[in-house]
Amino acid sequence: MPQLSRTRAAVYLTFLVIIWGINWPLSKYALQYTPPLLFAGLRTFIGGLILVLISLPRYKKLRLKQTWHIYLISSVLNIILYYGLQTVGLNYLPAGLFSALVFFQPVLLGLGSWLWLGEAMFGLKMLGLVLGFFGVAAISSGGFAGPISTMGIWLAIGSAISWALGTLYMKKTTGQVDAIWVVALQIFIGGIVLSGTGTVFESWSDIHWNLPFVVCLLFISIFVIALGWLAFFKLVGSGEASKVGSFTFLIPLISIICSVLFLGEKITVTLVAGLILILLSIVLVNSKPKALRSKKNFKTA
Repeated sequence: MPQLSRTRAAVYLTFLVIIWGINWPLSKYALQYTPPLLFAGLRTFIGGLILVLISLPRYKKLRLKQTWHIYLISSVLNIILYYGLQTVGLNYLPAGLFSALVFFQPVLLGLGSWLWLGEAMFGLKMLGLVLGFFGVAAISSGGFAGPISTMGIWLAIGSAISWALGTLYMKKTTGQVDAIWVVALQIFIGGIVLSGTGTVFESWSDIHWNLPFVVCLLFISIFVIALGWLAFFKLVGSGEASKVGSFTFLIPLISIICSVLFLGEKITVTLVAGLILILLSIVLVNSKPKALRSKKNFKTA
């Protein structure tokens, strides 16, 4: 996948962080009108269908016989397990604690990128990843009150692991599949599986098809699912996965800011502390020691 320019990468990152941050309060609002599994299935199915329709003119690049396993594995890791474990797990843990555990993903992604993708790893980078996780934990600490379930913790960790593995797998197989097709099919397949699971365990008659729900569903399907995942994997495919992962630490922060502005939640000391830790994390992860810079300059000389 060709390298993105700094300007285009910055635009994609800004869009991704804002749109995925908005997703959490929007989803929380939409769940007033729908069972969770059916909602997860609907939004991913619609988002995937949109991307499949967009991808049709590129049908020659699909190469389904040679690459079907990549689409299937990506769908299982990034959509079915990630959203499935997340949807079930929120029933066992407070939302703040659950989201903090899920956003352990960038730390796992940083380690995996070092071990399996050969990306550079150094002390400041690892420190930045850990600080980012603690920053997310700090801004999510308002949701730590309530019963703590071992099952919920394992489901959250499972969601983080599946997302990290899915991202690493996508990065590893970038050159083997068309970028748009792999995002489209994994979301579409995931939407079918999640919708089918929801049909078994939930009832379609419990969905309230009113205007607020339909608007939320369409917005999330188009911008959060279709365009959001497309932007995420374009960034991962064209740069260092660990650096992209570090910026996702900002997503819970955007979510809480939206909740403060639109849902009446309050700014706290832990929110400010979390922001400082996250910003420091991003600086450290995206920094490069002098030794590595000198080595790079020596190679290009």
